[in-house]
Amino acid sequence: MPDSQPQPHHSSSSSSSSSGSSGASGPSGRDNGSDLLLCGARLTDGRLVDVRLAGGRIEAVGTAGSLTAHTARVDLTGHLLLPAPAEPHAHGDTALSADGEGPVSYEGREVQRRTTEAALLQLGHGATAVRSHVRVGDVQGLGSMAAVLQARRALRGLVELTVVAMPRVLTGLAGADGLAMLRDAVKMGASVVGGCPDLDPDPTGYVEAVLEVASEQGCPVDLHTDGDDPARLARLAAMAGGLRPGVTLGPCGGLSRLPSEVASRSADQLAAAGVTVVCLPQGGCSGVDRRDTAPVRLLRAAGVRVAAGSGALRDLSNPVGRGDPMEAAYLLASRYGLRSTDAYDAVSSSARAVLGLPEVRVEAGFPAELLAVRGDRLDAALSLAYSRIVVHRGRVVARTSAVREYCNSAAAVAMDLPRQGRTGQA
Repeated sequence: MPDSQPQPHHSSSSSSSSSGSSGASGPSGRDNGSDLLLCGARLTDGRLVDVRLAGGRIEAVGTAGSLTAHTARVDLTGHLLLPAPAEPHAHGDTALSADGEGPVSYEGREVQRRTTEAALLQLGHGATAVRSHVRVGDVQGLGSMAAVLQARRALRGLVELTVVAMPRVLTGLAGADGLAMLRDAVKMGASVVGGCPDLDPDPTGYVEAVLEVASEQGCPVDLHTDGDDPARLARLAAMAGGLRPGVTLGPCGGLSRLPSEVASRSADQLAAAGVTVVCLPQGGCSGVDRRDTAPVRLLRAAGVRVAAGSGALRDLSNPVGRGDPMEAAYLLASRYGLRSTDAYDAVSSSARAVLGLPEVRVEAGFPAELLAVRGDRLDAALSLAYSRIVVHRGRVVARTSAVREYCNSAAAVAMDLPRQGRTGQA
């Protein structure tokens, strides 16, 4: 009998619905309305289960072999099944720009191509939802915003892409144009307002302007800040407190350079204001001089919700960025001392909460946003998660298969050492 039976559907957020739906087929050759049976997967609690998907949700979860369905099947023997991660801090307009020659192009088709390629790369890693910060104003005007929104439309049904409008200056005479463009960007389709107050001559005035636009439009706020100025953080927390749908800050690497007692006080203020921090474990997104990672254990101890993102993806600030949520979780566990479950939560449940998306559990009634990785424990998955199968809205949308082969070895055969090969591939 199934261990988990259907529950009432959980409502989707505006962030989820903003990307719309699509009947386009993915690698499975199936459309959104089709059912799917995932067979023989292992959960993090050790159970081996079958999972039946229908209508974009998990319909039932039962002991392996207990569920039957007249539908397509995916054999997940040897795979760990997890809630899919999300990417809460990307830069689609500049992603992959380090691969080209000469100055970075902001021509519309080039920005759209980079954004699309980056989102699909991140989807292949497992991220079924991505929040992309897009610069408006300066040389780009609203051209990059239009291109990223076009990429979002093209990606419907594959990955949920939400967009943050990110003006450079919002105060003084120079800020008037930036403020007008910020409002225009929201009208165009940006669903989050953001930016970098650290770069404005009046950081406090910048935050006030962003919060005013967010309040007018009912949008969440997502701001870049290094977090190395405790007085500025305190003012920001005081202004942000109570704003709904909420305020997110990142990457806040400067908090790790402050004296521990000062950083603790700032963390308490952020927690009291309900501010979320998105850290970037692979390094900041503004150059090599800002590569610190926020003090995640201190923030979590204070009660701050901490999510983890990737930031730069092979652009000029980090030409080797991977855009891989599993790498971010790996770094949080291996370098910053989080338990594997907490590290993965930072790129899955907490990241989805930042994006305003509904919770995902491998239980009936929850959204069918899932990631299957080869392995039987979360620790091992964070270490060697090469083979991945990604499920979005109840259908397989991406597969990555890694094959490890060795030459014949009497020692390996005699000791029956494990090897990752083609046997049992889904």
